[in-house]
Amino acid sequence: MRHGMHCLMYTFMGAHPDVRDGVAGTRFAVWAPNAQEVSVACDANHWQHGQNPLARIDDGIWTGFVPGLRAGSAYKYSLRDARGHVIQKADPFAFAAELRPKSASLVCDLGNYRWHDQSWLRYREMTNWYEQPITTYEVHLGSWRMPQDGRRFFNYRELAHMLVDYVRQMGYTHIQLLPITEHPFDGSWGYQTVGYFAPTSRFGSPQDFMYFVDYCHQNNIGVLVDWVPAHFPTDGHGLARFDGTCLYEHEDPRQGSHPDWGTLVFNYGRTEVRNFLLSSARFWIDAYHVDGLRVDAVASMLYLDYSRKPGEWVPNRYGGRENLEAVQFLKDMNTITHGEFPGVMTLAEESTAWGGVSRPVYTGGLGFTMKWDMGWMNDTLRYMQRDPIHRRFHQNELSFRMVYAFTENFILPLSHDEIVHGKRSLLSQMPGDHWQKFANLRLMYGYQYTMPGKKLLFMGGEFGQWHEWNHDHELDWALFGQHYHDGLRRFVHDLNDLYKRLHALHELDVSPEGFAWIQCDDWQNTVYAYLRYAKNRDDFAVVALNFTPTPRDSYRLGVPRPGYYAEMLNSDADIYGGGNIGNLGGTYSEPIAMHGHPQSITVRIPPLGLVILRPV
Repeated sequence: MRHGMHCLMYTFMGAHPDVRDGVAGTRFAVWAPNAQEVSVACDANHWQHGQNPLARIDDGIWTGFVPGLRAGSAYKYSLRDARGHVIQKADPFAFAAELRPKSASLVCDLGNYRWHDQSWLRYREMTNWYEQPITTYEVHLGSWRMPQDGRRFFNYRELAHMLVDYVRQMGYTHIQLLPITEHPFDGSWGYQTVGYFAPTSRFGSPQDFMYFVDYCHQNNIGVLVDWVPAHFPTDGHGLARFDGTCLYEHEDPRQGSHPDWGTLVFNYGRTEVRNFLLSSARFWIDAYHVDGLRVDAVASMLYLDYSRKPGEWVPNRYGGRENLEAVQFLKDMNTITHGEFPGVMTLAEESTAWGGVSRPVYTGGLGFTMKWDMGWMNDTLRYMQRDPIHRRFHQNELSFRMVYAFTENFILPLSHDEIVHGKRSLLSQMPGDHWQKFANLRLMYGYQYTMPGKKLLFMGGEFGQWHEWNHDHELDWALFGQHYHDGLRRFVHDLNDLYKRLHALHELDVSPEGFAWIQCDDWQNTVYAYLRYAKNRDDFAVVALNFTPTPRDSYRLGVPRPGYYAEMLNSDADIYGGGNIGNLGGTYSEPIAMHGHPQSITVRIPPLGLVILRPV
């Protein structure tokens, strides 16, 4: 454990049901190098220290066998630290935990679930996701829907059927779950994890979560999960000062604590800690068949001075601000994941300009499959929040993205972070009257779906929640049946459908060959227009966007070849809640050179609207 790289630690660390000399029980292994004594505390010994002691072996690991302790039994480790104090800790490698506010670990046998997703796993292994449509529905399981029978949460199995049916109906390809790793505080949304190998018991057992993933796969829906190696909470039963000393974190608070979140930072330079996290990453793919890990707050891992003032951080050995150990850990994690599980994605939420986040490790990159484009998100929301009369003076806020659009493999996220902490829902952030708010939101989604990059939208955004997300309340499903909300939901469905059907909208999402401006500097009309290409250059789409409430009639756009251009989607269609201003199905090109092309078409771009055309 102390030497080399080990990512299968969950196969021998923690609690594993076993049989010794014909007696059923559980074998235990825990790392606590600075403890004087370690024992297992449970109901059978009345949670008393020393009743079921473990023996110390090499590398500070304590092991032992407790007869009669079977799957489902609650336990903790009872440790006597170097100062003689007895503390009780949950198992860092536990596969299950009690429902909060209880905090004991549970003995669990993961081997008794029969999977039915072999065809999906074969498809995943053979798929080049860069060229496939990825449209992700981000979900917080606890607040997507809530039971009306007095329970706080639905079960993973119940959620599987409700959520998958809805996601399939809406046309998404993937579900991304906010962290389902065990966490003590609901208000952390799972981002302050104590159980790096345990799906939260809020929604059921490990086998229930296996059923959830399995059911998604049987319905051709991928499952991405948030995974948080950036920090962990200070709760007494967790990893903090595990054996009375700083095992998982640094002793120096300038290295070992996060000032923003009141949490602790992993010591990525310690082999045992690195192997613990590498094993956790592998575990979710191995045991639960998840299709990708989205790593939260990568910037906080990369920079030693993240959110710190001068004097509040310790430079690396070269005097720089880069966390060299964290960089190496991320490279190792991505190398292992991609090497052992072809087709599984790793996704980085990284908010700075760190180079090569989604480039291969062998070229000097961090090795992630894709990176969230936080710059696109910030620029887009800032622009869309402006009154349309002022947008003409900020034309570059949207066009600037194409300067860097292919420096990484990007995902375009409109995530949970954009609709909390007083930011308001996406619909409420849009300017204008009731009609204009919906038109602006449809326009923004159309812009998101036609720009290069994979797509992500947080739950509730697809039908236009008025209120920002609150984890204590379910989505406002009462909005179903209301004209504009239903129109928005239908529009998102049709965007998903068109994005998947048209190769030009997804096949070259991460390649500069897939995009070309037609018009990006018409600030007087506040119009943008561009081409999206498939790998077959004869297969392309024309996208035109009008960010003002004034229709743009007979607007001429250069196009690559002659023919009839059919209108594939119009965000102003009446079925979406619009005014039905469009092109009567399409338009013919004319031999009038424009925008560097030999042919051109004239189109009617609706107010606060988008049209997508394609030669047929």
